[in-house]
Order: sequence, then structure tokens, then C-alpha cells
Amino acid sequence: MRDKPKKERIIKSQIPFEGLDQTWYNGNDRRDSSVLSNKYVTWSIMLDANVNHSFNDPIDHTVVGSTAMARTDEIEVSCAAIGGDFVYGNARGRIMTQFGTRSTVVPRNDLSPYRGQYNLADVYRYISEAYAGYHFDVMHGINVDAGMFMSYIGLNSYYQVENWEYQASFTSDNTPWFFNGIRVQIFPSEHLKIEPWIINGWQSYGMFNQLPGVGGNITWIPNSNFKLLTNDYYGTDAPGLVGRHRFHSDNSVLWRYYKKPKTASGINQMALSGTVDVGFEKGGGVNGFKDDIGGKGPAQYFASAMVYNRMWFGKSKWAWCIGGGYMKNPGRYLVLYPTGDASPLPNQYNPTQLAGSHPYSANPGDQFSGWDASTNISWMPNQSIEFRLEYVHREADNPYWAGKGGVTSPSGYTTTPVPATGWAPDLVKSEDRVILALLFRM
Repeated sequence: MRDKPKKERIIKSQIPFEGLDQTWYNGNDRRDSSVLSNKYVTWSIMLDANVNHSFNDPIDHTVVGSTAMARTDEIEVSCAAIGGDFVYGNARGRIMTQFGTRSTVVPRNDLSPYRGQYNLADVYRYISEAYAGYHFDVMHGINVDAGMFMSYIGLNSYYQVENWEYQASFTSDNTPWFFNGIRVQIFPSEHLKIEPWIINGWQSYGMFNQLPGVGGNITWIPNSNFKLLTNDYYGTDAPGLVGRHRFHSDNSVLWRYYKKPKTASGINQMALSGTVDVGFEKGGGVNGFKDDIGGKGPAQYFASAMVYNRMWFGKSKWAWCIGGGYMKNPGRYLVLYPTGDASPLPNQYNPTQLAGSHPYSANPGDQFSGWDASTNISWMPNQSIEFRLEYVHREADNPYWAGKGGVTSPSGYTTTPVPATGWAPDLVKSEDRVILALLFRM
């Protein structure tokens, strides 16, 4: 049989792990093909909308501790995105816009736009991915890309339509969703990817100090039923503290342990996903995993894990998922800060506006640990739409979630002045929430 023409071989080799069934992965596109595809462009349109209810019933309808949701007891568009992948010969690129609450929720802990001139938060806010690069047709392919691209740390995808659970566990929700920088994807074989990064920092639009962040991903997929990956990061991500260094290691395994044809009755497939993360900060008054009070400072580290099991049934049009996770983060350096008057951060739209008058403490030595559990049922009449009903319980060892009194003001409105005394954000140690989500992708 004759070899395929070189141009076709180049285009096909830009698809990682060609021929493997990746539609069941947690954090991956569940479609087996796109209807909006031609020789040069594969378009993508996504809509993620939800309505959710917190049994704490906050008066200001504010969700605390989530990047998937911003408002409770209201219908919200979390993400509306359009874009695509572009290929011409060896040139490649991808751009995805983002609109909805995620465009303000996700970058809220990023202080890098306050360094120097120009409002980086507004410049990048409505872009989730934008990069261009070149494909080298050597080994099984090498891609060199520059721009803004998705992070693999924490396993879950930035796009909820690709995840098994809607409200991500601590491991995913408190680690990066995106990076700005350069990546090199090297495919030594059809089952292995090695990907170095040089990036601005830890989910930051700009650079906090003088050094870029460095890291990388290694993904091994020996067959269609197993996936193993590791991600590692090193950087200086505390504004103005050049002597404080951060290291983070993220490790995940996915295993499909049961499979029958999608058209079969009963259970079609079952799979597990598990992730373990460990990291620390050291220097600038903190001391990694060990307290050294009076010396180098208190311990400041991140340790977390999550595990989920999903079962597809009814000719793969239904799925049931159950799982949860745990996080411990002394120093609270990766905790998603409460919003409203409890926020310790300045307003992203107005850098001259101070933090809330009752800011959540995130100083060296402050403790945080929490756990979560969730279960959901999904109906997927076709590969472009999914309806998901989810119940999630989350707890922390300190008052953190929005309680009945909300986090904004006595009335729940930002237009109501916060009195000097007699009121504070109502933070509580646990929350229960039910979520109904509509997830569309074409």
C-alpha cells in the first residue's frame, strides 16, 4: 500500500493520540466528531447555563468558593463561547472567546494586572484560549505554540461540558484554569506526550516578579481504557516577594474498567478518575511543609485529592457520577477568596478601591482544610447537549461559605453602605447546593 501524501499525514499528526477512544475521559470532549469542520477550520460553539440553589439561602444571591457559578436562585449564563481550531499546512492556531459570569469569576484572584500600566484584566477577560504555532512533522509530531492556553493542572477542563461533575472539587477549583506563555508538545510515540512550559505565572495574565513560571506535562495513554498524566510547576507568584518560591505537582489517573457497546441495553461503561496534588511555598516568611515559628516562618503548603466514578447506561444516553475530595492549604495561598465585603482583594475594575471592610484573612499561618462530596445524573440525548442535575455538599474548618446574611451588605445590594459597626459578612462552615445545568457544544 502506498504511503499517504505528506500534507495529509501532517494534518492528521496534529491530532494527539489518534485512533484512541477519549470520549469517556473526565475533562475531555465527549464527542467523537465535529459537524462544524472542514479542511482548514474546526469550529466550536459552547453554552453553559445553570440555575442553582444554596440551602444557606444568602440574601445577596452570591456564590462563594466556586468558579463554575456566581449567582444562586437565578438563571445564569456561566459561559458562552465561540471559536475554533485553524490549520494551514504546518501552521496552526486556536481562539475561543468567553462571555458570561466566568469571564469575571475565574480571574478574580489574579493581582498581576495591577503591576504597571494597562488594564490586562479587561484586555484578556473575554478570551479563554488564543494561541498560534507551528507543527513539525518529526517523530509523531512536535507542536510549538505561544499565547493563552488551557492548564491541565487539576484534571478538570475549563469547560464544564467536558467534566463529569459540575461543581469541581477543591483540587481543580483551586488550581489554574489557564496559562499565558509558550508550550512545546512533543509526541515521541503515538501513546506519549511530553510538554514543557514557559509561562507568566500561576493563572496570571502578567508576571508577579522578574522570573517566569516553568513547568510541564507528561501524558501516557497506552490504550483506550487507561490514561496517566503528571503536571509540575515552579514559579514566584507572591506579588513583590521575590524570595518566595512555589512548587506544585499534580497527578491523575483515569481507568475505564467496564465497557460494552453504546447501543447495548443496561450499563454501557464504568470509569474512575483520581487526582492527587501536593505543593508548597517557601521563602519570604513561609517554610513549606514545616513550621519554623520565630525562624523561617509557618508552614505553607497545598495537599489535596479527589476521586470520581461515572457509570453510563441506557444506550449511553444517561450517566450517574459520584465522588468528592479533600484539601488542606495552610496559608490559604490557593483558596478562592470570598467575594463582596469579605474579599481581601481590590476591585478589579477599580484598583483604587480598597478591599472589603471585613476581609477574609489569608496570612501565613492561617489554616484551611475542607472536603466536598457530590452526585449527579445526566441525560445526553445526543453528543451535543447534556442536562445535568447535581447535589453537592462542601465543608471547611473555618467560616467560609456564604450564609443567610450574604457577603455584600445588610440589604444584599452593593448600593447599600456597609455600616462601620454592627454588620459583617455572614460566613458559615458548610453549604449544600442543588444545581441544574444545561451544557451545549457543537
